[in-house]
Amino acid sequence: MKKVPLLACAALLAAQAPMVQAQDHQNPFLTEYTTKYKIPPFEQITTADFLPAIEAGIKELDANIDAIIKNRATPDFDNTILPLENLSPILERVSGVFYHYNEAMNTPEFAEMADKAIPLLNDASNREMLNDQLFAKIKQVYDTRDKLKLTPVQKRVVEKYYREYAERGAALPADKKAELIRINDELSRLFIQFNRNLLNATNQFAVVVYDKEDLAGLPESSVAVASEEAESRGLKGLWVFTLHAPSRLPVLQYADNRGLRKAIYEGYTSLASYGQNSNLPVISKIVKLRDEKAKLMGFKDFASMMTSRVMAKTPEAATDLLMQVFEPAVARSKEEVRDMQAYVDAHGGDFKIAPYDYYYYADKVKKEKYDLDEAEIRPYFSLENVLKGMFDTTEKLYGVKFVEMPDAPKYMEDVKVYDVVDSKTGEHVAVWMCDYFPRPTKRQGAWMEQIQAAGLYSNGEVRRPIVYNVGNFTKPTADSPSLLTIDEVETTFHEFGHALQGMLTRAPYKSLAGTNVDRDYVEMCSQINEHWAFEPEVLKGYARHYKTGEPISDELIKKISDSGKFNQGFITTELAGAALLDMNYGAQPEVKDPVAFEAEIAQKIGMPEEITFRYRSPYFKHIFGDDGYASGYYTYLWSQVLEADAWELFKEKGIFDKKTAASFKKNILESGDTEDAMVLFKRFRGHNPDAKALLRLRGFE
Repeated sequence: MKKVPLLACAALLAAQAPMVQAQDHQNPFLTEYTTKYKIPPFEQITTADFLPAIEAGIKELDANIDAIIKNRATPDFDNTILPLENLSPILERVSGVFYHYNEAMNTPEFAEMADKAIPLLNDASNREMLNDQLFAKIKQVYDTRDKLKLTPVQKRVVEKYYREYAERGAALPADKKAELIRINDELSRLFIQFNRNLLNATNQFAVVVYDKEDLAGLPESSVAVASEEAESRGLKGLWVFTLHAPSRLPVLQYADNRGLRKAIYEGYTSLASYGQNSNLPVISKIVKLRDEKAKLMGFKDFASMMTSRVMAKTPEAATDLLMQVFEPAVARSKEEVRDMQAYVDAHGGDFKIAPYDYYYYADKVKKEKYDLDEAEIRPYFSLENVLKGMFDTTEKLYGVKFVEMPDAPKYMEDVKVYDVVDSKTGEHVAVWMCDYFPRPTKRQGAWMEQIQAAGLYSNGEVRRPIVYNVGNFTKPTADSPSLLTIDEVETTFHEFGHALQGMLTRAPYKSLAGTNVDRDYVEMCSQINEHWAFEPEVLKGYARHYKTGEPISDELIKKISDSGKFNQGFITTELAGAALLDMNYGAQPEVKDPVAFEAEIAQKIGMPEEITFRYRSPYFKHIFGDDGYASGYYTYLWSQVLEADAWELFKEKGIFDKKTAASFKKNILESGDTEDAMVLFKRFRGHNPDAKALLRLRGFE
């Protein structure tokens, strides 16, 4: 998931840190960082620094906007557009850390400060994006862009800024601007409430196991983590399971105790849907406000507004693609359920497969069909080995290597920081940071973002990016390192694919650099990167048993490969189903009862009763935690069409073919938004995207 900041100021801006507060403490956000590569000096940052820095940054932003407006010279690229790339260095510095902490270091102290800071940021953004005089200057440059001596990339920057401001309401009359500001402010508060409810609900739920026999089937590592969790809660000798993925997923996949699986499943699927942390009323308010916003902007509904900005262009086009994939996926999932039911019946089970049985019996059938036991494979996937495999693959493909910076500033001891350098010249390419273990102040999931954007800065300096990946994997225990599941290995490579697009970018301007591309294009780089994780040639290099150091056997590699298309019906059905649910939310003027609405959509599209939407509405953070993927969750499948088609070229030419890798690096990873996404894809692939490539990849055709 490519994380989207709550606020996108001008240039599309982008734990618990040690809290020090000496009498001579200087706010580190107010001046340029003096650290290597301008990594934020985390050890100097206190919660008290954020609000003053945000206020100072907003003053700087307002002053620089005023300077653009008062400039009497004819508006052009240098005096109007270029300053927009660097409206406030202070605000850019503090925003990079603020939004990261808001997701990964949200302590009660930070949350209290954020409640004050976010309205200020939103107000500043509204003043900027809805400024009549500023937009008039931008429009004048836009209207004369063909007469100015602009490079094609500069022309694209002009067009992007004009579109950004127009889409944010700059062209609206004064009364409608005031209404838009009201809606945006209300939505911002609701996003904060949704995310906070979700975090609180996740942290408050736990299942306590008193009898060791109830742990039958679970891997030793999961039992050890549950024991440590119990001890941390003063329940030594018991076992505690939470809704965080490293605790939840092993229970659903391995626990023989059906009651334990049901308790965890129902806890997760009812998350944030009752009590003081219920997100149901929040969702209803968000849907209604989004519809009001869309109509204010001249669209029939929110889904039409959101899809108009990306490759799909219309909700109908997006829905058509989804149904092309959803229907064959459902057909395949029914075959999978039949196989699981046959297994249950053959082993004396007198019950019908329920949703909380899916992971468990899919694993049983997988073992029976392919003789593949994930518990046997997991010891080969220590996090350290997976990172090594990822780094080696990246160096072989794109010619960059990762050198750890043990003395670099970091906001938690678990975080690792790397200097990304050109393998041949040693030239600095980027900084990459990773933060992979859960904690109460971090939201669930995995994502990528940046703390510093690549591109041209106000002093004429061209800076390289600082990019990070965040995850929630099983922590190391006293007896073993962090051991990843196959899904977690895939997730690690996925989010690193986003990071590669952020790190390798060569776009000259921040607004075009890295992942600042169409929403239904951005997932292509992440999804194609997943493929290398399980290629035999790659596995042989990094998958080694954490105890013996023995490389993974050819037999296990073959089992992984043979089972690669297993359970694709389920995986695709829950994903496409969630995307269809999202698109239907975007078409509604209001939804008074999200639970009933969800059930209605499930029936309408033919969602199998054994499968739940990948995310139920109260914890569907992608679409209700901010606007990033709202009426846009389909983009994962849209991007998968691009990814599947592109991967077929690598498979045809060779997964490490130098010419193919160089073309992908140049046209996709480095280009950012310097050209239209379809043009860049066709330049790499040689033809328009082939939708059937995805069906072939999933084994549906």
